[in-house]
Formats: sequence, C-alpha cells, structure tokens
Amino acid sequence: MLPYNTLAEAEVALGRPLTCLESLWIGYSADKSDYFLFCHNILFLFLIFTVVPLPYILIDVLGLKGFDKYKIQPGVRLSARQILSCYKDVMKMFFLVVVPLQLVSYPTFKMIGFRTGLPLPSIWEILSQLLVCFLIEDYSNYWLHRWLHQGWGYEKIHRVHHEFTAPVAFAAPYAHWAEVLILGIPTFLGPAIVPGHMITLWLWVALRQIEALDTHKGYELPWSLTRLIPFYGGAEHHDYHHFVGGKSQSNFASVFTYCDFLYGTDKGYRYHKKLLSKMKENAQRVTQKKQD
Repeated sequence: MLPYNTLAEAEVALGRPLTCLESLWIGYSADKSDYFLFCHNILFLFLIFTVVPLPYILIDVLGLKGFDKYKIQPGVRLSARQILSCYKDVMKMFFLVVVPLQLVSYPTFKMIGFRTGLPLPSIWEILSQLLVCFLIEDYSNYWLHRWLHQGWGYEKIHRVHHEFTAPVAFAAPYAHWAEVLILGIPTFLGPAIVPGHMITLWLWVALRQIEALDTHKGYELPWSLTRLIPFYGGAEHHDYHHFVGGKSQSNFASVFTYCDFLYGTDKGYRYHKKLLSKMKENAQRVTQKKQD
C-alpha cells in the first residue's frame, strides 16, 4: 500500500511531477496491500496457461492444412479429448500446488526486498533485471533438468512430463507436483538475487511461462519474433528433447542453447538436423530430376 493519499502528495515526496505510468500505478495500487499485488501472479499465470496456448491448440484441433509444413512432428496429432484432458490436469496442478505456493511465498519476497512504491523502475532497469533472471534460470534449470533425467529422478518425477513425446502448448506446465516445486527454484532464484519492483516480478513470471509455452507449442513458425533472440532454443530445440524421449541426454536447456553446446548435450540434436537437411536435399534432387 502506497503512503500517498493523492497524486500531489506523491509529487511532493518525489520532488518532481509524476510520469503518466506512475500516475496510473498510484491510481491502481495506492489502496491495495502489497500482498494483494503479489497475488496478481496467480491471475496472470491462470490467464497465460489458458489463453496463450489457444492459437496453437486451435491449429491442432482444426487441422489447418496451411500450418502442417510448420509442425515439427507432423505424424503426431493429439485429439481434442486428449488436449482437454491435458488442460484439466494442468489446472488441477495449478490450483493444488501453484496457487498455495504463491499464497505462502509472499513473506520471502518481502524479506528479499521487492517494492511496490514509487518511483517506478526505468525500462533499462527492468530489461537488465529480466536478462539476469533469464540467464540464472536457464543455467540452474539446465542442471536440475539433467538431474531429473537420471534413473530415480526420471522414473519417479520427470516421466510424467515426458508422456507427451510430441508436446502441445498446454503441456508446458504438465508435470509431477514435485517437478513443479523443483523447477520452480530456478524461476525464483533470479528475482531473489536481483530483487526489484513488483512490476518487474510480474513481467518475469509472465515472460518465463510464455517462453515455456512457446517451446512446447509443436510448431516452428518462420515469422516468430523469438527467432531474432541470440542463442534462443525455441520449439524445435526442445521438441527434439521430447521426441527422443525419457532416455534423452540432449537439449536440457530451458531458454538458450549455450549450455547444451558447452557441455556437449546437443550433439544428437545437431546430428539429427544434419540428417534431416541431407534427406531434404536428396528429396529436392529427386524432384528436380523428375521435372527435368
């Protein structure tokens, strides 16, 4: 809750006029507790898990032919019943595990030093903190993910997530409850190291989950803006991890590809891509000879 009753009081405290965004922020958050603002993450996650995957789910369910050439595993297509069952399981896990975790974790974030007041963070502060969060999450998630592919970790926990050998967007958060907790550690490690404003935390939670949905969507779209991000793995990179299956020792990274390259866990993926490229070239030669 902000210690200002009016915009004028806030301007006096800051010693300058409020920006447009700061005026909007104080208008919305002035009479709301910090705990209430923190719990917005629950609403954001629900909307992201439900709404963001819908375009790709509709493409799958409707079988839109124009997108077949972009489907990474075109021979596998889930039924509407299977996709709905996946979403129901995700929502069950969301309300039984994610929501309670959010509700009880606020004191930790308060102790770390997250703030809700003015001034709002600059765009450069937000971007730099988001970059740090992505790098920390990516590196720590890589090692925890590799551990989950060892015997006990896979058989008892991670096997659930790999029920989808050709993932769909709804399947990104589809996992054993223990995996939700284990892989939640990297997600909140970055904000713990570089605490900032609540708005930055909202953006981080939202972007990280949108990225996870993107890597599980099952389509590699040539116009996707994520293709412009250096070292970004994307759907094709992670889809191979599911394609290989539970015994996979390849493509463990959650966001970027540098860990898999540095530690040699993308060799199978790179060989797979070369093989597909040669097959495509051979097919084109055959087609060309027929036309000639």
